[in-house]
Amino acid sequence: MPQPDHVSIYDLPDPADLDADMRRYFEVCAEKLGFVPNVLRTLSRNQDKLRAFAQYYNTLMLAPSGLSKLEREMVAVVVSSANRCFYCLVAHGQAVRALSGDPHLGEMLVMNYRVADLPERQRQMLDFAWKLTTAPWEVDEPDRQALRDAGLSEGEIFDLADVIGFFNMSNRFAIAADMMPNPEYHGMDR
Repeated sequence: MPQPDHVSIYDLPDPADLDADMRRYFEVCAEKLGFVPNVLRTLSRNQDKLRAFAQYYNTLMLAPSGLSKLEREMVAVVVSSANRCFYCLVAHGQAVRALSGDPHLGEMLVMNYRVADLPERQRQMLDFAWKLTTAPWEVDEPDRQALRDAGLSEGEIFDLADVIGFFNMSNRFAIAADMMPNPEYHGMDR
């Protein structure tokens, strides 16, 4: 059974009606990915918010960091698993498959990251992501110290918290918008 055949609950502008910079951004996405991610299509309802989202996402997930791109995507999947965000589980599960070269890792992280055989650094990062997502009021200094003990620097802990916070926000928006992942994600990097 295929997923529902809509982008989100919102009426979306024709990409030809977007400002020149956003049309170009969509063109670049289509060139690199073969499609424009539905999150960007949904946010195109408000181009200022789309610009802000794109800038923040690109800085958070693609710019240099002590966290690898794979680690950031792993965190995105675990946060999305806790929140049961279909859009982000599919989209970022695919990114984990692509970056890791392991078609099983993304599925393990989607269902239960604890079954994956991970290095201690990544295990502690994902434990922290799960706890900060599901019981943020319980996060305290021993949780941060466990990250330090696993080898994370203060800058990496900052970046980790930033990724966790961003995907908690994004998950909630995607769920509220009934956003569907692009169908192409399902078959990629299998």
